[in-house]
Amino acid sequence: MQKTVQKPNKRLFGQTAIITGANSGIGAAIAQGIGMEGANVIINYISNPEAAEEIAHNICNDDICGRAIPFKADVSKEDQVQAMFEFAIKEFGTVDIVVPNAGIQIDYPLHEMPMSAWQKVMDVNLTGHFLCAREGLKEFIRRGLKPEISRSLGKIIHISSVHEVIPWAGHANYAASKGAIVMLMQSIAQEYAPMKVRANSIAPGAIRTPINKEAWDTPEALEKLNHLIPYKRIGEPSDIGSAAVWLASDESEYINGTTIFIDGAMTCYPGFTTNG
Repeated sequence: MQKTVQKPNKRLFGQTAIITGANSGIGAAIAQGIGMEGANVIINYISNPEAAEEIAHNICNDDICGRAIPFKADVSKEDQVQAMFEFAIKEFGTVDIVVPNAGIQIDYPLHEMPMSAWQKVMDVNLTGHFLCAREGLKEFIRRGLKPEISRSLGKIIHISSVHEVIPWAGHANYAASKGAIVMLMQSIAQEYAPMKVRANSIAPGAIRTPINKEAWDTPEALEKLNHLIPYKRIGEPSDIGSAAVWLASDESEYINGTTIFIDGAMTCYPGFTTNG
């Protein structure tokens, strides 16, 4: 996997992070970036344990990094999410950073979409975020503020999508789940900011990950994709990893309840560059 370009400086030393869906793509880049800043990392996965082990090895294979441990859990299942947090707390003492990242697409035209496809996407993409955020909040409150570690009580970084604001025909379940993340994140920020919890989102645009390989795997597909990106390049997982590290650090301590779009200006609707 591609490493983050950011130079490590132990901004997250002594902290522990749980990153879901962290054995590939964006989640793996976030896990590596956070680990390189000195944090301990739980690498959540649901399949391909070998990839999770490799990422853990890459994180730990450096004196400046924290410890990294893979943990299998289905984020849509309450008992499995709770078990993951219990493991992290037992192993590392607490959890400081929660990154609900795991997400899936099951695409249909809406009039043909089975209930199972709608429900599965909601279960993973939205309920998974709720369960991880809830367990994180419980632990932040139990532990209390430790200003020598961080000025924030805890940090929740939701990984959303540009499709929280851009409609996506043929992907209504995915877009609806991402749109809902905005209200979940902002509601958390509004309710828990007085306790110094920070909740934010990162909304990636087109990123070079396995979930959208068909969109960038050939020169023809990539050229077509670049028509949607004013910056004229596809994003890399490390672009998201670097931003997640910064949002987890005290450098962004006054940022709360917002979404950072990392999309090469995709949300500027490039189709209107010639007046529509």
